[in-house]
Amino acid sequence: MRIGLYPGTFDPITLGHIDIIKRAGLLVDRLVIGVAINRDKGPLFSLEERVAMVEAECAKLSAKTGTEIVAHPFENLLIDCAQDVGASIIIRGLRAVADFEYEYQMVGMNRKLNSGIDTVFLMAEADRQAIASKLVKEIARLGGDVTPFVTPPVKAALDAKFPKKH
Repeated sequence: MRIGLYPGTFDPITLGHIDIIKRAGLLVDRLVIGVAINRDKGPLFSLEERVAMVEAECAKLSAKTGTEIVAHPFENLLIDCAQDVGASIIIRGLRAVADFEYEYQMVGMNRKLNSGIDTVFLMAEADRQAIASKLVKEIARLGGDVTPFVTPPVKAALDAKFPKKH
């Protein structure tokens, strides 16, 4: 069984993430969505909320694709998480050249730690490439419409965090 790990904070999960998950699911038999605890980023949503959102979105995708997709919270090194879940590949999404520079360094470090785990880069579809969770949260916080960037359940979760002021 080929197992892939797609890590991120998913704060919140966006349509860009979902696009990568759909296509990553075609590459593996089992896709683990590693939801990083990452206290340094100061997430808007708790770990439990982020895992629940990822699980809800992935349940829909699993049913459509037939690929097993599961959420897995983690706080250890990415390469250790990959080993823990039995992943032979790490899937990373790229949005821009700036992402590539950081990801390139991370691949080099991960290869030194475990040369048996490869990294695969996927780019979201063109209309999804600019979507970033950080920007989605900012739009929601300022009362903008995040409908083009997230699913309706995620939009509802953002609306609950940032109630509209009348």
